[in-house]
This record gives sequence, structure tokens and C-alpha cells, in this order.
Amino acid sequence: MGFDISSGRIDTKSADIVIDFIKDRAMEVEWILETHIHADHLTAAKYIKEKLGGKTAISKHILKVLKAWLPIFNSENDIPIDGSQFDYLFEDNEIFKIGDIEAKVIHTPGHTPADTSYVIGDAVFVGDTIFMPDVGTGRCDFPGGSASDSYDSIKKLFRLPDNYRIFVGHDYPPQGREVMPMTTISEQKKSNIRINDKVSKNEFINKRNTDDVGMAVPKLLLPSIQVNLRSGGFGNSINGIEYIKIPINKI
Repeated sequence: MGFDISSGRIDTKSADIVIDFIKDRAMEVEWILETHIHADHLTAAKYIKEKLGGKTAISKHILKVLKAWLPIFNSENDIPIDGSQFDYLFEDNEIFKIGDIEAKVIHTPGHTPADTSYVIGDAVFVGDTIFMPDVGTGRCDFPGGSASDSYDSIKKLFRLPDNYRIFVGHDYPPQGREVMPMTTISEQKKSNIRINDKVSKNEFINKRNTDDVGMAVPKLLLPSIQVNLRSGGFGNSINGIEYIKIPINKI
């Protein structure tokens, strides 16, 4: 969802584009899958479910993230710590179906403890685990993040067939290149600027940790974490008004 932090107003323009696309093609929504609890944008999972149905799902490792963040926001009264705000919590390596297509869950921590990639047919949806080859990989300085875990997770992905397509969660293209959503396992293994077949684990960890020092906090970190931990909700209202909390000197 769109969110203007200055006015406290949300909008659903980007989610409505997805909803209209699905409706126009008379498609059916079975799953609304989260790769992790994003720190830079608000999920529209709840809104999309209200409009189209389907089950919201995330890795069982969300429980670690809930345990870390709920005390900071003091939100135990409106963010279930058992993950029941999501319809389903996936086990590691769980197999499920989307229509007739087989899908598999791969736990890919590093960016956060709960990062998950979904292998659906020959497509791999990786969230922020890895980006386009000329961009690299997701930062690892959020609570529970780990450059060591990130390296191991990406190596898991590299064991998939070379022709499998990787769909990245974000793209930050260098000057002169258009935004792109997709690459392949083969391209990543050959030319990712942070991790490829020639980069050792120690080299990756040292550079990732060095580059993460002093990185700016995402503008929407505090609103995003709260909403995304609720699977797109804003918690209990007070006098008909919903609130985002800003903990002081805690992040």
C-alpha cells in the first residue's frame, strides 16, 4: 500500500492495479505469499484478501521476528505473537500447490531471519535475498540479519537448475539501465557483483558487513514493520482511529 508518512494517509493504488489485472483475466487467488516482513513498504495482503480471497502465508520463522519486535512496539494486545494473523505458516522445504503447479518453500535467511523463497515451477520468488546481478544482495543489518546466513541461503538457490528464473523483490538499477524484475540462476552464478561462483564466504561476509555499516534506516521502517507483522492490518482502533507507534531511541 502507499503511505504518506507526513500526513498519515494510505492509498491502495498499486494494489488496485494488481487486483484489476486478476479480475480482468477472471483468475482465482489461492495464496497471498509473503517472502518476509519488509522494512520499506506496507503489505496490501489484507486488502487483497478482502477483495479477492485466498490465504495469506509466510514462513514459520515469522515467530522469531514477532518475538524481536513486539516488545519494542508494546503491541502484544493487537499483534498475535503466535502468527495467527496469517492464514498459514510454512515449514521449511514444504511442498504445496498453486492450481496444478507444484511449489516449494526454501528458507533463505540473512536479510532477516524469516526470509523465504518460493520455487513455483521454474520461477523463484526471492524477495530481498538476492537482487539483479549488477546490484547484488539484500542488506543484513536488520535485527536478526546475518551475512553468513545470507551467503548460505544464496548458495541454496544456486543449487537450483541454471535455467530457473529469479524474480527479485526490488531493483535499484545503475544509471543507464531500466528497472528489471527477472534474471536466472545461471546469470547470478556467473556475474552477481557480491556473490558468484568465484566469491568465498569470508569475502562475501566481510564486504557485506562493511558496506552495511552506517546504511540509512528505510524511511518507512517503523510503519512497515507494524503493519506487515499484522499481515496488512493497523491494529485495534481507538475512538475509530488507527495508529502507528513511533518508539523513541529504540531502533
